[in-house]
Amino acid sequence: MTDAQSTTTTEPEGERTTFASLGLPPAILRALDDVGYETPSAIQAETIPLLLSGRDLIGLAQTGTGKTAAFALPVLAAVEVGRRSPQALVLTPTRELAVQVCEAFERYAAHLGGVHVLPIYGGQAYGVQLSALRRGVHVVVGTPGRIMDHLAKGTLDLSGLTHVVLDEADEMLRMGFAEDVDQILQATPAEKQVALFSATMPRQIRAISQQHLREPAEVTVRQGSSSSPSITQRALMVSYQQKLEALTRVLEVEPFEAAIVFTRTRNETETVAERLRARGYAAAAISGDVAQPQREKTIDQLRSGDLDVLVATDVAARGLDVERISHVINYDLPIDTESYTHRIGRTGRAGRTGDAISFVTPRERRMLGAIEKATRATVDIMPMPSAGEVNATRLTRFDDAITAALAETDRIERFREIVAHYVEHHDAAQEDVAAALAVVAQGDTPLLLDEHADRALQTSRTERADRPARAGDSAPGERRSRRGPSDATTYRLAVGSRKGVEPRQIVGALANEGGLGRDDFGRIQIRWDFTLVELPELDRSQLEKLSRTRISGVPIDIRVDTGRDGGRADRGDRRERSERGDRGDRSERPPRKPRHGDR
Repeated sequence: MTDAQSTTTTEPEGERTTFASLGLPPAILRALDDVGYETPSAIQAETIPLLLSGRDLIGLAQTGTGKTAAFALPVLAAVEVGRRSPQALVLTPTRELAVQVCEAFERYAAHLGGVHVLPIYGGQAYGVQLSALRRGVHVVVGTPGRIMDHLAKGTLDLSGLTHVVLDEADEMLRMGFAEDVDQILQATPAEKQVALFSATMPRQIRAISQQHLREPAEVTVRQGSSSSPSITQRALMVSYQQKLEALTRVLEVEPFEAAIVFTRTRNETETVAERLRARGYAAAAISGDVAQPQREKTIDQLRSGDLDVLVATDVAARGLDVERISHVINYDLPIDTESYTHRIGRTGRAGRTGDAISFVTPRERRMLGAIEKATRATVDIMPMPSAGEVNATRLTRFDDAITAALAETDRIERFREIVAHYVEHHDAAQEDVAAALAVVAQGDTPLLLDEHADRALQTSRTERADRPARAGDSAPGERRSRRGPSDATTYRLAVGSRKGVEPRQIVGALANEGGLGRDDFGRIQIRWDFTLVELPELDRSQLEKLSRTRISGVPIDIRVDTGRDGGRADRGDRRERSERGDRGDRSERPPRKPRHGDR
């Protein structure tokens, strides 16, 4: 393979092209008309002709630039419908993105007559996937771990592939799938077209392109300000204990259509969603431990307007495309700027404007500078919405409700008679009766906030933000991830440093296949031939899924570690091994009694 490349740098505000001029077949153009696409984005205009001509390609573009259509349309143009075996493989880092890409393929193939697309990802029953493969599919969209499982079982035949796409390749490598991706590519035919899409070009991506792509064209798209989604970024300085109050106030005063609220832990998603529902919001939670059908149903409700607030962990940060999301609220800041960028990319879609609001505790102030550098944008500090602002909003809504009720003349007439009857028999003014009816309608919850108490709250918040942090001030969830969950269980994985395993690979594989959040991980101890990981207690179904997961090509065979000396016995193994050299095999050690849990 050679790495000769032609490089194109494009700005979205370039000349307007049409999809018809790109050489796409009429059936695909009809589908694009159906979904309302008028003109291609910059990445689509540059890459589609290259892919249609058969060139291998490297596409460098951020999320939200239209990459899916950029590779899906040329792939579909080349599919032979009469040959019911996998002709194209699309690898994605997460199951959410796999589902989104699969849905996009199906929309674009609506008029092609019988093109079958199959998503393959962890968490979905094997039976569904096996049945579809037996019936015949043309395009497979999957995550590396589950694709490797099918290859190991011999249930996925890649010998007839003509197209391979690596979508969000940098994220796949960051999650530890580099070796899996390489092995999958090795299992594909030598003669095929490969398209690699990535937001960045780290060294590993360049190495993959040099090994597996043939003279690829390279297209780089930098979003221009005129056509990029406009996302306003703000931060609210708040203590951990005041986050829920801040969230409800923000939702009250911000004119939002739909919002995603990101938390660090899956337990907190349910807590926050439940409290929002108690305050009258149509809210639901989504995290890695929610079954895929329920997740899809929840996202459909958000898309249709039956749901207004989605509380989520980072599992929803990728692959979630709902145009009506106007606000992203970081209830908890993510642990890195890349996750932040992916989170806020859920708003401002399809050329719309969006708002991103982050709750920042005093200890997290330094994170704001990193965010501004990563996003190349200013994060404005906003105050906590005051009681006066909230009250003004509530009074406006109350006025609107009265106005809407007055328009229902038939019902008003009947109630007018009831009020007149009460006034006549109880010697009360109509204004007092109207006020009493408002009290009845409002119930026990006050309509307006206490502005005097609010001033005390603001003062307390300012004092806490200004004073230095103390060791005992740690709020729940802020640093717990470094120590591990309070109810952590130690699990043993059958892969270690002998395979070059790194902590990020452990986190990436377990999070993707087991639906775990970053904050679920405690201490990770990588030994020579196994790894110990602190996690919340996993149920049987999670263990079964994770046991089939591969890291560096090795099934991890996860199980509870019950050896009492597991941590101590291997504490110095790397140092001892380096001192012994190659002589330090186990034959030199006295035999030990097998522990429960050893293989």
